[in-house]
Amino acid sequence: MSVTNLRNTDGVLRACMTRDEDRFPRCQNAQQGYRVVVPAGEGAVLHFRNVTPGTYAIALLHDENDNGRADRALGMMPTEGFGFSRDAPVRMGPPDFDDAAVTIGSESSRLTIRMRYML
Repeated sequence: MSVTNLRNTDGVLRACMTRDEDRFPRCQNAQQGYRVVVPAGEGAVLHFRNVTPGTYAIALLHDENDNGRADRALGMMPTEGFGFSRDAPVRMGPPDFDDAAVTIGSESSRLTIRMRYML
């Protein structure tokens, strides 16, 4: 998976890919999911390995201060970058699973996710 529009190389990129609609986009405790964390300076390309074929949604967080969570201003507005598979639209919250869903087969797949920053 390629990542574009990363504004700096601070912190880490956290990526999760899940088939669990109820756990997207945080992927916490998802039984059918994969996670990757890499230094942001090495984050132009991320790899999920040994993925079982199926329908997944992917969420990215540019955790610039590497504190393990998405920081927010006034409790709502993200202060760090984020991105979703299929460049799923963000309205008054994260996108629905179906808007970000991609089908992963048994062959290697290449996706591009654009990072977005609100502040």
